[in-house]
Amino acid sequence: MTSTATPHAPLQIAVTTGEPAGVGPELTAQALAAAAARWPDARFAVLGDAGLLEARAQAVGIDWQALLRGQHVSAQHHPLAVPVRAGKLDAANGRYVLSLLDMAIDGALAGTYDAIVTAPLQKSTINDAGVPFTGHTEYLAERTHTPRVVMMLAGTGQRPLRVALATTHLPLKDVSAALTVDSLVETLRIINHDLRRHFGLPAPRILVTGLNPHAGENGYLGREEIDVISPALQRVNAEGIDARGPYPADTLFQPRYLTEADCVLAMFHDQGLPVLKYATFGEGINVTLGLPIVRTSVDHGTALDLAGTGRADAGSMIAALDAAVSMARQRRRQP
Repeated sequence: MTSTATPHAPLQIAVTTGEPAGVGPELTAQALAAAAARWPDARFAVLGDAGLLEARAQAVGIDWQALLRGQHVSAQHHPLAVPVRAGKLDAANGRYVLSLLDMAIDGALAGTYDAIVTAPLQKSTINDAGVPFTGHTEYLAERTHTPRVVMMLAGTGQRPLRVALATTHLPLKDVSAALTVDSLVETLRIINHDLRRHFGLPAPRILVTGLNPHAGENGYLGREEIDVISPALQRVNAEGIDARGPYPADTLFQPRYLTEADCVLAMFHDQGLPVLKYATFGEGINVTLGLPIVRTSVDHGTALDLAGTGRADAGSMIAALDAAVSMARQRRRQP
């Protein structure tokens, strides 16, 4: 979806504050306290309960009203269903969390927002509220009518480590059946397209893991590499996509390989993300590729034990805002 803004107008970024009992509201306040200096060409619309946001900002030493009096941050009040205490989940607020996400998605689809940034939510609370919910990634795909999206986590720095997933929130026993030649081809096309469009990489290099130990060891430890992954790589290579593999996952995450890569495609959630989170946790981001809108998020959960204490680190939220602004700028440059 293309923004309705003129090319030189400030970027408009929506920020959902996530689970109200978690750290999302206070991390949002902490991250946006640096908005004017860090992102002078952006404006941030914070979606959430006004009283909650002010209270959590005050808890971490931020004057919320002073922040709103500036030019860079505004708040769209959406009331909680019931009062909330930091660290105490209440299913009555499950639909409140989803309503914030819906507001951001609808605004982005309409061109009001150039990007959305999502603070962490608690899946169990939404499910306990009677709404089947697997995660942000799947919900965004459903609400934007996108047949396939790709979850990618990334670190920061001069040459950030990026790890995308061929499957997301699936039980391990279901992963093999979910991997098909067609699904991997489409996933690789999305990664290639969005790394070019949103990250300015003219010819992305993608390294692909195998599924089995030692990448199947020529079929001895499994045939998915032979029957599914390699044929998918051959198809996208014929289209001009630079995707290589399959590589054994236990040896791929080394500098001698990663210096040649713009992204690693792992076959399942806990194959690639533990490595990335070990290397970048607290400063990494989550990006949903394949959507008609720009969406970034933090690389962590709701941290209920830290909510309201002032001890949560806003580094990942700042990185998610950085990425959203950068991706929105890059997208605006597209014809």
